[in-house]
Amino acid sequence: MNQFHRLSLFIFLCCTGMCDMVCAQNRNDTSLQPYVRAVSGSEQSPGRRLVLSSDIDTTWSRWLERGYNFGFNPKVTPMYTTVEGILSTPYMIQVRGNAQERNRKRWGYHVFEGYASDDKSRITMLVNKHTELERSVAETYYYSTVYDHSESAYNWFKIGSDVKQHSFLFGRDKAVFYGSLKLSNAFTLGNIGKEDIVKEQPGEDAEKNYQEDAKHVNFKELKGGGNGTMFYDKDRNIVVIKVDGQWMKVRVEPLPADVKYDF
Repeated sequence: MNQFHRLSLFIFLCCTGMCDMVCAQNRNDTSLQPYVRAVSGSEQSPGRRLVLSSDIDTTWSRWLERGYNFGFNPKVTPMYTTVEGILSTPYMIQVRGNAQERNRKRWGYHVFEGYASDDKSRITMLVNKHTELERSVAETYYYSTVYDHSESAYNWFKIGSDVKQHSFLFGRDKAVFYGSLKLSNAFTLGNIGKEDIVKEQPGEDAEKNYQEDAKHVNFKELKGGGNGTMFYDKDRNIVVIKVDGQWMKVRVEPLPADVKYDF
């Protein structure tokens, strides 16, 4: 055996020995268990999937902060798992429910929260907290630092661009469209009568007393609406518009005799 072959054999034996040593250390190293686990994909497959988890610890200091504990039960909810870096995937991020859904998402509803620089205001996405018009609802909003359901508790959620006085703003009870609006179907005015108006602000939280609070919103918006504000007065069957600070009736006429619709 020449010198080159001896050197090659020596390197091979060293590498093999180091590999065995590292593997033995990994087999005996339980410091990451059960927080990082590779579990079987199925009984029939050798494939594995990665599971990350944290312990349940009611003494965790973050549980003292409302932004962390709100909607969770620290006795059954694991501590937050933190990634110190940018989370990136070539696939997608998915949030799913389970048998303990209420303790895996805030109240079982929130699927995303993104906090502002004050570490309190947040944009939130949630699913199936409410049912409206006979269908389950997915909701998105920008919640401020006021922890209630009043109008002031919600900032503007802007869609379209980050240019001021452009695009479209959405709040709790109002939408402001800086751009034009094009509809491909009918436009319906609000049908508002006496039964839909409450002059005084209801005392209860808006979510608990949502029907009366919505009637007060009607009053506030109509009273404060500027020129061009319109609605359908269902008590009198007339369309009214505010012109020069005064409510005025909009004149309408019957359809011509030769105009008929099938709806």
